[in-house]
Amino acid sequence: MGAEPRRVYRGRIIDLELERVLLPNGEQVELEIVRHGGASAVVPVLPGGRLVLLEQYRHAGGGVLVEIPAGRLEPNETPAQCAARELAEETGYSAGEFTYLQSIVTTPGFSDECIHLFLAQDLSPGASRLEFDECITPLVLTFPEALNAIVAGKIRDGKTIAGLFAAAAFLDILTWDGRQRGRPPGAPGE
Repeated sequence: MGAEPRRVYRGRIIDLELERVLLPNGEQVELEIVRHGGASAVVPVLPGGRLVLLEQYRHAGGGVLVEIPAGRLEPNETPAQCAARELAEETGYSAGEFTYLQSIVTTPGFSDECIHLFLAQDLSPGASRLEFDECITPLVLTFPEALNAIVAGKIRDGKTIAGLFAAAAFLDILTWDGRQRGRPPGAPGE
């Protein structure tokens, strides 16, 4: 209440602050807040509705997770620029068309991280440029395979689940009750 947050830790990816807050119910509390500069994530869709996903080693997540390409915003970089850069770095693809889907707050109980979700279409292949600490293997799945993997608990990453459902809804692949509706645009047989 008037006092500046106290930085406890400053890191490469996050900062940790202690902040005194007056809650709407009148209680005063000290909160631990993880500060994060934001990120973008992208759902890359190949012709025929196939998705380019990643099997990525995540130590904190317990091993290899299936994810959509994503990364932190660089200074002075827009979310769309970040999405395009991460798509190219992690998959080698560039997109002829990017569509903003939505922004999600990942863990609002203790962090201000916001991830901007995009759909990438009209993909052109190229060479990936992985960073030294990225252990990534590409994985191509159809929308039904990916959505079934979510239901089966094989895709557990929050941004990936949100991105896949947002893309499926945008492409009108799902009804609002979550059932699959027909084929994705451009699927064989259309």
